[in-house]
Amino acid sequence: MTLPANPDASTALPAAADLWKPVLLRAAVALGFGALTVFWATPSEAGMGWAGGLYLLATGVVLVWSVNRTGFPSGTRSGKVLSAAGSLLAGTGAAVGLLSSSLVFGVLGALGLGLAAAAELYLGISNRRRSALARDWIASGVIGLGTAAALPFFIGLGPHALLGVGGGGAIISGVLWMLAGLTLRHDARPDSRRP
Repeated sequence: MTLPANPDASTALPAAADLWKPVLLRAAVALGFGALTVFWATPSEAGMGWAGGLYLLATGVVLVWSVNRTGFPSGTRSGKVLSAAGSLLAGTGAAVGLLSSSLVFGVLGALGLGLAAAAELYLGISNRRRSALARDWIASGVIGLGTAAALPFFIGLGPHALLGVGGGGAIISGVLWMLAGLTLRHDARPDSRRP
């Protein structure tokens, strides 16, 4: 969660002190969705669509909110990629919520989640030595790609299985983002800074 041992100070991104806020909000959204999927025994297709759609929509909005706090200069490729990933997730979430069916959730949800995860993986790799979130983006990208790859195989099993796969990925990424957010919060406190 921290910068590499030998970061290049001339290229390090100056992340905002409150970067932890969107990171922890993203964790809360993911863990809330994951908890819902664990305890919801018999979801309907409409319920699955709304729950999954709201999760994707909220995650997309948080990603867009975090763009300015990551330290990416305005108009850079990385800033545009993060913004596009958030916008894509938000649009996918709206579509999944409005077009509630197992097929839409399994295919469209997987496509949106997979493209956003690929964008995060790109951001993590391309900003390895520059961003405090690089390692987290790599891990989140791998988790998202795995979840997206698995979703289409569970379409025939119905809403409970689809929510289980989506919720499983959400719980894993939620824990990752919670640890990242708490670390960022701790590092942002004045008393945690080293002289």
